[in-house]
This record gives sequence, structure tokens and C-alpha cells, in this order.
Amino acid sequence: MWWFLFKILVSGLTIALCSWLAGRSPRLAGLIIALPLNTLLVLVFTQAEYGDPARSVELARGVFSGVFISLLFFVPFLLAEKLKLGFWFCYASGIGLILAGAMVQEFLAKNRIW
Repeated sequence: MWWFLFKILVSGLTIALCSWLAGRSPRLAGLIIALPLNTLLVLVFTQAEYGDPARSVELARGVFSGVFISLLFFVPFLLAEKLKLGFWFCYASGIGLILAGAMVQEFLAKNRIW
């Protein structure tokens, strides 16, 4: 139980620090968030908890395949200024693009195309 609480504390502090920093320096906070902080934490936590390198490798492969899909989230934000899109529209559209990308990836994986 203490390990689970420790993971919550570390993860929560990381998110809180980055959201606080976003108020002072949005670009720096964005750079830090773009780093694979969650991946770094989860890989260490998984290895410490299960001690199974094969599980960690499979986890890293899953993260790698998800990185490209996660970039779809930012496309509406990149177009926001030119197209005069509001935050919530960009946010919802980005989530929609992630879901569409995940469905395409799942289709490709099931059909052994990717």
C-alpha cells in the first residue's frame, strides 16, 4: 500500500509542479511536459514493482506506438490562431483525433498491416 501511495505522491507532485510552472513560463512548462516524464516514472515503477524486464520492454513499445497518435491532439492547437478556433473546440477536436488515430492503429494492428 505504501508503494501505491508513493507513486501517487510522485505523480501528483510532477503534475502540480508543471501546472504551476505553466503560469510563470508556459513554454518551459510545455517543454518539460513534452519530455517523457510519465514514461520515465512508469518504467521505473513497473521495474521496481514487478522486476520483469520483458514487461518493461513491452510497455516501452506500447508507449512508442502511442507517441505518434498523441501528437494528433496538438494539430487543432497548431491551427487555432489561423482558423480562430477556441480552446474547447481545439481540446475536443484533439481528443477526437486521438480516438480516430487509435482506431486506425488498432485496425492496422489487427490486420497485421502495422
